[in-house]
Amino acid sequence: MGTPALKSENKSSDVYLSLGLKQLGKRVVGVPRVLSLVSSLLERSVLRNEEQLEANHLKDVVTVFHGLRAPTLSVRKYIDRIFKYSGCSPSCFVVAHIYVDRYLQRTEAKLTSVNVHRLLITSIMLAAKFMDDAFFNNAYYAKVGGVSTSELNRLEMNFLFSIDFRLQVSLETFGRYCSQLEKEAAESFEIERPMQACGIKESWSSKDESACASPVAR
Repeated sequence: MGTPALKSENKSSDVYLSLGLKQLGKRVVGVPRVLSLVSSLLERSVLRNEEQLEANHLKDVVTVFHGLRAPTLSVRKYIDRIFKYSGCSPSCFVVAHIYVDRYLQRTEAKLTSVNVHRLLITSIMLAAKFMDDAFFNNAYYAKVGGVSTSELNRLEMNFLFSIDFRLQVSLETFGRYCSQLEKEAAESFEIERPMQACGIKESWSSKDESACASPVAR
């Protein structure tokens, strides 16, 4: 299907280029800048939410996306891993960010270190299914995300019902989120630097990344 926002030439074109969503006259190469911006924004949200919960002695609403403990992989490394092995378009990460916001707005949950990873793999998988012409099956995304296939299937259904199956993203909404990412980058020089959310380490708990061999996309 492709990204709707990228099919229209408008004022946001320069922003899309800056984020690495497209390049003039050729495909996106390398690691797009949008990955670091989305991950930094999410990591700061996690840190802010957990500080508020701790300061106010509050308990977060537990959902199916909550794990017993925070994964050992930072949000930035996790997003980089998903991009490396899923082959989804860079725009999927913007759309996934929109989906996560929709989920949080319709539930009482807060974005924290124990739910952000599951929310990410689920929302990115849904974005790829909705936006891209080719995508992998749930079993492959589960392997990339470090969860079981049955768990990812359950997360997918819960996520879809929580957002009332609202997967469509308008040009205006997509452009607004892209502008927000660009604004975040302009306001803080630290946005390009991966931040550790609540002491999350940079290692991956999976036995071997090579286990994610690229199967044929369907």
